[in-house]
Amino acid sequence: MPPDAGRAVEQVARQSYGRLIAFLAARSRDVPAAEDALSDALASALRVWAERGIPANPEAWLLVAARRNLMQAARHRTVEANAQTTISLALEEAEARMNEAGNSVFPDERLKLLFACTHPAIDSSVHTALMLQAILGIEARTIARAFVVSAEAMSQRLVRAKVKIRDAGIPFTIPPRPALPGRLAAVLSAVYAAYGLGWDGLDGEEAHHSLAGEAIWLGRALLTVLPDEPEAIGLLSLMLHCEARRSARRDGNGRYVPLDEQDPAGWDATMIAEGDALLRKAGSFNRFGPYQCQAAIQSVHAARRLSGVTDWQALTTLYAALLTMKPTLGARVAQAAVIGRALSPAEGLTLLDRIDPRAIAAYQPYWAVRAFLLARAGDDAAAADAYMTAIGLSDSPSVRTFLVDRLAEARRTTSG
Repeated sequence: MPPDAGRAVEQVARQSYGRLIAFLAARSRDVPAAEDALSDALASALRVWAERGIPANPEAWLLVAARRNLMQAARHRTVEANAQTTISLALEEAEARMNEAGNSVFPDERLKLLFACTHPAIDSSVHTALMLQAILGIEARTIARAFVVSAEAMSQRLVRAKVKIRDAGIPFTIPPRPALPGRLAAVLSAVYAAYGLGWDGLDGEEAHHSLAGEAIWLGRALLTVLPDEPEAIGLLSLMLHCEARRSARRDGNGRYVPLDEQDPAGWDATMIAEGDALLRKAGSFNRFGPYQCQAAIQSVHAARRLSGVTDWQALTTLYAALLTMKPTLGARVAQAAVIGRALSPAEGLTLLDRIDPRAIAAYQPYWAVRAFLLARAGDDAAAADAYMTAIGLSDSPSVRTFLVDRLAEARRTTSG
C-alpha cells in the first residue's frame, strides 16, 4: 500500500473521529454500531485509497461509507421499523449533503454526544472515560492507564455504558436550559480530563497534542451554549493558560523545564490575554468555583511574564480557597509545593505528611514535590530516596531525565 494512503487515513481518523462518530450516533442512536461502521469504513479506505487514490474530501468519503455500513448492519439486525426508517432517512440526508455541489461540511454534533455520555442514567464513574473514547477516539488501554485500572475492566465498563445509551434511549441532544446546570459538572470534568491527557502526553505524541486542542474546542463549543456560566468560562480560561506554556515546557534539546524555570518569553501572550479576559468575565457573575480558582492560579503564574517574579502569597491564598471547594490529591500536593516556596520547605513537608500514605504510594507528583522540598531543606539523603521513587513512577522519558539530573545533584551534595 502506498504510504500516502496510510498517512491520509491516519490523519483523517485523528482529526475527524469524534465528529464522524457524533454525527453517526446522533442519527442511529447507537454508539457501538456507529463505531463499528466507522471502523469498517477506515479499513475500506486503506484498501480503496491505495488502489484508486486519496479522495478530494477524505472526511466526506468516510462519512458516506460509514453510513452505508450502518444501513447494512441495520438490515441484518432485527430492529423496529421506525429505527430502520430513522437510519434510512439519515443515510439519505448524508448522501444528499455530500452530493451537493461544493458542500464538504457536515454538522459538528460532538456536544450532543458529550451530553449523552454524561447523562445521569450513565454511571458517573464512567462519564469521563466514555467521553474520551466515544468523542475523542482514545483507546481503552490508554484510558485504563489514566484511571489506573486494567484494560479489560475499562473495556467492559465502556461497552456497558454504550449499550445503556442505546437500550435506554438516551437522547443525543443538548438538554433544555433549565436542566443544564445540573448536567454541567460531569461535562466540565470530562472535558478537563481530556485536556489533562493531552497536556501530559508531550513526549513526541502528536495525537495527545491534538487531544488538548480538541478539549479546548469542546470548551469553546460549551460557551456557545452556556455563555453566562462562570465555571464553563473558567475551564476554558484554565486550559488556555496551560496551553500558552506548551512550547516552553521543553528546551531546545527536548528536556523538561519546570514552570518556575521556564522563560516567559516563550509563552503565548495572545492566549494568556484571552485566558485573563475570560477569567475577568467569569468573575463578573460573583459565583466563584474550582475551575475559576484554578484558572486564577495559572493567571498568577502567567503574570511573571510582566513582573518577573511569582506572587507566592497570592498562590497560597488561592490554593487555600481551592481546597475548600475541591480538596483533590493533586491540589493538596500542589498547595504543599507552594507553601514550601512561600513560607518554608518544612511547612510544605508538614502538609505532605498529613496526606494518607495509601493515597500517595503510586502518585508521582507527590514524590517529586517531596524530593524537591527535602532538597531545599538540606536533607539530601532523604531527597535522593524520594527522587528514586518519583523516577520509578514517571511515565514521561523527559521528566524522568529531569528527575535523574536532580537525583545526581542531591547525591553530589550528600557525598560532598
